[in-house]
Amino acid sequence: MMQSDKLRGSVSRFLLLNALSRVQIANLLTKLASPSGASVSYVTDIWLPKDLRQSREVRIECEKGFLKAGESEALKAWWLVNRRGANTPNWDIASACMINGAKGLILVEAKAHDKGFSPKGKHKPATPNGQENHKRIGGAIQQANDGLNKVVPGWSLSRDTHYQLCNRFAWAWKLASLGIPTILIYLGFLNATEMSHQGQPFTNAADWECCIRSHAKGIVPEYAWERKLDIGGTPLWFLVRTLELSFDLP
Repeated sequence: MMQSDKLRGSVSRFLLLNALSRVQIANLLTKLASPSGASVSYVTDIWLPKDLRQSREVRIECEKGFLKAGESEALKAWWLVNRRGANTPNWDIASACMINGAKGLILVEAKAHDKGFSPKGKHKPATPNGQENHKRIGGAIQQANDGLNKVVPGWSLSRDTHYQLCNRFAWAWKLASLGIPTILIYLGFLNATEMSHQGQPFTNAADWECCIRSHAKGIVPEYAWERKLDIGGTPLWFLVRTLELSFDLP
């Protein structure tokens, strides 16, 4: 792969985001999270990635400033039995925020073309430790599915199909169940024409919304999008948003 290929699609857009000022980024994240009432402060809130030296994807339970120590441990124990060599969901963007006076989180999953989704389930590991984690993850996703169905019927989250999608919704639910207001945003970058060799770029908001809703059909109920869900008194939002950032490449 040529070096320029590594800077295309979502990656190039994250480079542009990191080039903005803190005020601009905070305002952009606040706008993307509307109408949840979330507000990102350029003075007090943190978000990652914040510069080009950091990994593009973020594991919130491993970073300072997003969660309390007890919350981080609760998440890890909920998802994994053995943590060595194991992974947890990685977020394209994570940001602290305030929602109705409570500290919350904005989590972003971003795509630049229509082939960015996978319907595959989680691969079953061969090692005993991996198999224990596999079982724990299946139970965690089932718990999230059961919890969400109590609020809005029609969820079908599973470890064994659409794993990339299902683990995002499961984690958002778990965070809310811990009392952390959470906004999960599916963000489509528009007109990433340099990605045409890999998939169809999104040309407008309708293209992106059709793609994500089609991928999530039968797993995420239509009613769950774009409205506040109440998880034991804690707000949880699932939003679909678009963003166009121009990035000229040879």
